[in-house]
Amino acid sequence: MTDARLRHGRGSLAFSFFTQGATFALLVTRIPAIQDRYGISDGLLPAFLAAVPVLAGVSSVLTEKLAARVGPAAVLRWAQPVVLLALLAVGAGSGLGWAALALGLFGLSVGSLDASMNMLGVSLQRAYGRSIMLGFHAAYSLGGIAGASLAWVGAHWHLPLFTSYLPVVAVLLPAALVGSRWYTDGADGKPGESATPAGSPQPTAAQGIAFRLLLPLCLVMTFAYIGDSTVSNWSAKYLQDVLHSSEELATVPYNAYMVTTLLGRAVGDLGVRRFGAALVVRCGAVLAALGFAVVAAAPGAWTGMAGFTVLGLGLSVVVPQTFAAAGRLFPGASDAAVARLNVFNYVGFLVGSPLVGALGDAWTYRGAMLVPMVLVLVTVVYATSFGARPAGYGGGHEQPRTVDVG
Repeated sequence: MTDARLRHGRGSLAFSFFTQGATFALLVTRIPAIQDRYGISDGLLPAFLAAVPVLAGVSSVLTEKLAARVGPAAVLRWAQPVVLLALLAVGAGSGLGWAALALGLFGLSVGSLDASMNMLGVSLQRAYGRSIMLGFHAAYSLGGIAGASLAWVGAHWHLPLFTSYLPVVAVLLPAALVGSRWYTDGADGKPGESATPAGSPQPTAAQGIAFRLLLPLCLVMTFAYIGDSTVSNWSAKYLQDVLHSSEELATVPYNAYMVTTLLGRAVGDLGVRRFGAALVVRCGAVLAALGFAVVAAAPGAWTGMAGFTVLGLGLSVVVPQTFAAAGRLFPGASDAAVARLNVFNYVGFLVGSPLVGALGDAWTYRGAMLVPMVLVLVTVVYATSFGARPAGYGGGHEQPRTVDVG
């Protein structure tokens, strides 16, 4: 594969991550507007929201089989447009039935999208022979900031959901379709082809994944998303109700968290190349736990915001390196490993918010913040998995091939 083809593949995949970050942010930040549009009651809303990650998890499992037949690039090529169209559909209809259909389509397609994007990212990192995975997730964070900002504009000007979503989809959809021409997984072949020819199963995809080896990474992924969902769902309420901030100030922590997540991912690959993935993940977990501790003990709003800001730096490195570690553990079945690991993204998302809410109601919200702190700290114990290799695969560092493509 030529250097130019790898560069184009890396750029097009980064744009895909950016697009997905913006799309997801536009959905989750407008949930109150979606609830109002479709008349979804407070009692029914959790069921609608839970259905999205549940369907995404099912789709991620199915993507493992589909990618083995046609390649992850082909899956991503159709999944991204469907996600964008599902977002548009969320803003276009009326009635509970339409809401269920649109959100269901979003969940099914986003599971395939997340899995196939990370499959390609892991494969491209292998082709480069050095850490580039955090850069893709930095693009996702940047997209999330852009999407949340656009959502704020729509809410501020009281724009209908369809009016808010249409310009974004009109720009991103054709750009994503054009960019998909250069998707590649780092194999020696045409852009968009899998390392395994279409129709030929990966030689070890079905038998080559020992769950006991993957389990530590699954737990790390779950704990990381419990921490992430705690910030996204509870930071504003915590600042306003526990630390007695103003309503305007309560909106700041999540934005600060997103910015520091972007910064951490933007420089994280350099840290991995210099110090190794295991050390970077350990430091990230300790920093995230420190952030939760500061939040739990904060005497006022500004200290609480500082804690959420530190959290972003700490958690930013964990998820991308978890996907990369799965690819190193199972080099002959990396697509299958990533698809299975991706399911625990949604497990953490499902568990995190209800867990903190239940603990906050039964105990205190300060005490509830200590639970994700402890769970994130468990990552330090499992960090050895981030440098592990299966028997017979290389030495201390992943260097199957090194390509100088910048």
